[in-house]
This record gives sequence, structure tokens and C-alpha cells, in this order.
Amino acid sequence: MTSNAVDTQTTPAVALTIAGSEATGGAGAQADLKTFQELGVFGIVNLTCIVSFDPKDNWNHRFVPVDQQVIADQLEATTAAYGAGSGAPSVLDTVKIGMLGSPDTISTVATALSEGAFRNVVLDPVLICKGQEPGHALDTDQALKAQILPLATFVTPNHFEAESLSGLEITDVESLTAAAVRIHELSGAAVLAKGGVRLAGPDAIDVFYDGETLEVLSAPKVGDVAVSGAGCSLAAAVTAELAKGAAPLEAARAAKDFVTAGIRNRVASGAPFDALWQGGPR
Repeated sequence: MTSNAVDTQTTPAVALTIAGSEATGGAGAQADLKTFQELGVFGIVNLTCIVSFDPKDNWNHRFVPVDQQVIADQLEATTAAYGAGSGAPSVLDTVKIGMLGSPDTISTVATALSEGAFRNVVLDPVLICKGQEPGHALDTDQALKAQILPLATFVTPNHFEAESLSGLEITDVESLTAAAVRIHELSGAAVLAKGGVRLAGPDAIDVFYDGETLEVLSAPKVGDVAVSGAGCSLAAAVTAELAKGAAPLEAARAAKDFVTAGIRNRVASGAPFDALWQGGPR
């Protein structure tokens, strides 16, 4: 006798990333999906843009946005299949926001987030796409801060993004902490502000703050150069852990460990940067 019933005891948690494709596989949606898989979460991606580095132009980004209707169609299909009321054994209530790239895309995604029943909205606030025209990038930054940041429950800014969001100059752990507090005050979200390799000293320092708990997360630096995909993978790891039911601080700690191992086991290529390997913890 056979049965089509789903064994809900082994059904994985589900997480969505709304992000861009990065052609070399080191960052973006590719990094997110690999992180989700490594951490035991069923990953879904809705693409917002296609980004490819240009080796003939100092490895700047070539940015092509996905049509707005196509983005809306992806979100509609995903929420119908896995969202609240879909009848799916694992309901999609956790989403990571990565590269959006334009004010139009930000508006499309903000509408979907407002209409969805997402318990966790993890924002990796990608503010500037290297090689983008400055005026367009500024418009995108302002739209992200106005429309997406208020919807986030967890924010993972890097050094530059933390300075931009907080309006503070970050030079040490104290100023990174002040920036994390300021971003929480602006958004109401839990914040994991990343100092990474940009702060002086032997350790890569990140600061977690959620309005009640402040914790400095530290790990020895693995080299002094940023690694492609580290920020995407950190936010994706936070997303995966939240989808599995972890508390925000637990998710931050686990994500820090995951990314440190991935940087230690980085992948080199012909590009002038290495890429984090999501299989590093293994």
C-alpha cells in the first residue's frame, strides 16, 4: 500500500531570497541558495537582476534589471506555493532581501513584503552596486531606506552600509556599536553590524544589537582582504537559522561561525578576489 502523505517530521524549513544573480557564483542568489542548502533549509530564489563582472573594465558590475512584472510573477508564484494559507507543510515565513538595484524593484518588493505574512525579514542592505551610475545609485539607496528598512526584522550592514544608514563614521568597535544602536533605533530591527577586515586589529569584529542585548562577536581575521560572498552568506545564514526557529542572537552567532569557516576555505579564481565557500564548515 502506498501513500502520498508528506512526512512533516522530515520536511525542512523553507526560506526565500529576493536577490540578484552573480555570474561567478561567489555572491548574490547563488551564495544564498548554497548557504540555505548547507544549513538544511529548502531555498527559493526570486531574481531581481543579473549582475556580471566585466574583466575588461576593472571588474566593475554589469547590471541588468529583471522586468518588474517578472519579479511580481515570481513573488506571486512563491507565496501561492509556500505562503500562509497555501497548505504547505512548511510555511514560508522567512525571507532575505539582497540586491534590488532600482527604485522600481524596491517598490515591487516592498508591496509584496507588506502583503505577505513574513515573520522574519532579513535585509542585507546592498546600497551601491560597483559601476552603477551615481545618481541612480543614490535614488536606489534612498528608496531602500524609505521602503524596505522599515519592514526589516533583522539587518546586516557592512562597514560602508552601517556608516550610510547610521550617519556615523566607524573607526573602531565603539563607533561600530554606536552605529548598530542607531540603525536599530531607525528600523526597530535586530542589527548585526559588520566590521570585518576594515577595523584595525587581529580580529574580525561584528556587533549584534536588538534593543535589549548587545554582543560583540569576534573571530581571528583570515587575511586582510574582503572575500566575495561573505556578506551575502552571512545574511543568508542568519535567514536559514531564523527559518529553523533560532532566536536572533543565536542566528547571528551561528552565521558568524559559518562565514568564518567559509572564508578560511575560500575559492580562488582568475578574478582579483577570492570567493567564500559555503562548504567550508564541512
